[in-house]
Amino acid sequence: MSNRHLSRTIVLQSLFEWDFVGLDNSKVEEILTYNTKEFSTGSCDFEFARKIIDNVIEKRDLIDDIIGKAAPQWPLEKISIIDRNVLRIGISELLFSDRNQVPPKVAINEAIELAKTFGGDNSGRFVSGVLGTIYKELGEPDKDQKTKNKNPIKDIPFEEMPIEKKCGAVVYSVHNDNVFIALVHDVFGHWTLSKGGLEKAEDERDCTVRKIKEEIGLDIELGEKLGENEYIAYDPEKGKTRRQVHYYFAKSEHKPLVLEEGGGLDQAKWFKLSEISELNLYNDILPIITKAIEILSKKKIKF
Repeated sequence: MSNRHLSRTIVLQSLFEWDFVGLDNSKVEEILTYNTKEFSTGSCDFEFARKIIDNVIEKRDLIDDIIGKAAPQWPLEKISIIDRNVLRIGISELLFSDRNQVPPKVAINEAIELAKTFGGDNSGRFVSGVLGTIYKELGEPDKDQKTKNKNPIKDIPFEEMPIEKKCGAVVYSVHNDNVFIALVHDVFGHWTLSKGGLEKAEDERDCTVRKIKEEIGLDIELGEKLGENEYIAYDPEKGKTRRQVHYYFAKSEHKPLVLEEGGGLDQAKWFKLSEISELNLYNDILPIITKAIEILSKKKIKF
């Protein structure tokens, strides 16, 4: 076990004690010092561990706010103690460490390993999805290093938030006399529609065709526009943004879906129309799917 991996393990153990018992922040270094002496066998990088734990404690409010925005369906108190402290360690290293010493991908991978080792069956997947989403939102900083803004970001009025445009589709296929809809599953436990960002000067329809191919590997025949929805997302550097998603109706050959790696998604699957009502869906995509089903009905496609 490397010095730094062991150091992160001892940091996690110390944060677990602090969080579980509800101890005062002033006790954290004492806990860390004790655990280092007790479990490191002399191979722990204590200064490295102390820097992580100091960052977590000092910036806890900001880090917890980021977790809340990246995992809105999981209130912090509902996340297991192991998982939330693994996320605190991962976000601390991702945002506040020297990237020459701890590259972002190393910070993410180390957090995932901690989650797999000490968390539950789904902890690794959960941590991977949350940190992967934050990493993508940051613009993959290992490729284009930028000056980090370490100050908490203030909320701005809704009408002043930057707008990000995205495009997606309700993709259907017909197979063995059944109609299927292609959906993707996110790390927060919801099934939703495949979508992605609109590039500068790109047409919405071209964007939709491109993103469906990239995200789930399908070539689609694009139909009419189904509508739009809007939600608020959070960027740790920029603050809140308004994401406007334009959805289209599309047809595809029924073939295995190939999910793009990263981006906070962990599954892609075809569902029969009769199965849709039983899924955990986001409320704002229900009207979009309902409209698509109405169109299918008018086309007299056998359900």
